[in-house]
Formats: sequence, structure tokens, C-alpha cells
Amino acid sequence: MFDQIKVGDAVWIDDGHLGTTVEQIGAEGVVLRVTYANVLGEKLRPGKGLNFPDTALDLSPLTDKDRADLPFIMAHADAVGYSFVQTAADVAEIQTLIAGYADLRRQAWVGEGHIPPLGIIAKIETKKAVANLPEIIVQAAGRQPFGVMIARGDLAVEVGYERLAEIQEEILWLCEAAHIPAIWATQVLEQFVKEGIPTRAEMTDAAMSERAECVMLNKGPFVAQAITLLDDVLTRMQAHQSKKTPQLRALRSW
Repeated sequence: MFDQIKVGDAVWIDDGHLGTTVEQIGAEGVVLRVTYANVLGEKLRPGKGLNFPDTALDLSPLTDKDRADLPFIMAHADAVGYSFVQTAADVAEIQTLIAGYADLRRQAWVGEGHIPPLGIIAKIETKKAVANLPEIIVQAAGRQPFGVMIARGDLAVEVGYERLAEIQEEILWLCEAAHIPAIWATQVLEQFVKEGIPTRAEMTDAAMSERAECVMLNKGPFVAQAITLLDDVLTRMQAHQSKKTPQLRALRSW
């Protein structure tokens, strides 16, 4: 990325908790000027994600570790989550690797009677991925089970928080038109999962997730209670909403 980033490009750290711009590029890295942080300050901890919304990064989403992990995935998993997929070529790259381990999957699943193809879940989390989503769907759909995750954490940082809602809508429309299942992900009932009580905005968000096929919750001490709450909300909402189409059912509040 150091060969592709430019002075003035934005760099966001830790899902947007720390905003910076590139001020200087040197042989050992880049100098960043902090442009956004919590009023009380931010601690920059190791292992946090980086986002480059102004930089057209031409990088393979597959790391060396991903390639090393794929044989285990082929032998044990039903599907693989594909982070930062951005183009149809990225999908073709992992499809080629999966095809190369076809014999391994047959050997591992031979006792099951049926050898299911490994599914791919494309995590859509960049501007480039949104722009290329139709081509990504065409490349993936029909070759193996395929779904799309609306990865709202990184996506909000990449497209801007003010555009997240409309971009999310566009992804849902594309997936519905292509008959591709979508996963509503990132920070669903986040406060409830961690603290045991939801915010009003979280409840609205949870109800709106009825328009996707799947909802992802993060870990936390109250995750079991969150699942119960989510099940209750979605059971009632499914009579009001079918995918992106309102059902206009009579509302009996009492």
C-alpha cells in the first residue's frame, strides 16, 4: 500500500475511531496527521484495522495465511468468508484455489454421502466492491453457494457514515434482483449484547434487518438474550415486510 498511497489521502484506524491524513511518505512508512479523535483522546492498540477510502488499492484480498488456511477450510467448513473482495477477479482467484483442493474436500466429506461445494460469502466493505458488485455476483453465482455480507463497520468508514444507509439499500436491491442472500452485519444490537439493554436506534435497526436473509450478532455476555430479542422482533416484522417490499398488514398494537 505504501507504493499506492498519496499525500493528502485519508487513513482511518479502528473502524473510524481515529481519523488521519497522509502528511509525508518516506522509506520506512508514512507520517499521519490526526484529524479526528474522541474528545477525551484515543488509544491506538495493536491489531486494529486500517481503511484507505481515498486510495485505489490494487492488492489481493488473499494473504499468505489465507492460502495456508484454505485446506483446513475445505476439509471442515460449509462456507468461507471473503474479506475485502473488490472485483470479479478477486472471486476468480479464490475459485481457482478452491478448485485445486477439490480432491481434499471429496476425501474429507466422503462419509457424508453428499459432498457440498464450499460456499463463498463476499464481505462488501469498500467503495470499489459496491461499484463492482454486479460483476462479483455474476462471477460467483452459479458456480457455488454464494452470499453477500453488508459489512457495515468498514463500509461506513469507506463510503462515509452519511452515505451508509443508501449504499446499504443499493446492496440489498442488487442482491434481491440477483436472488442472492444478504447478511445484515456489524453492530446489530451492539449495546444490548455488551450491556444487556438496547438503544432505541438499535431496535429500529434490528427490525429493518428483516429485509435481509441473515443477521449477524457480535460476541458479548448477553448474546443469548439478544438472539431471543431478535427472534421476537423478526417474527413480528416478517408479517410487515417481505425482503424490500412492505406488506401493509393491519397493525394491531393492543
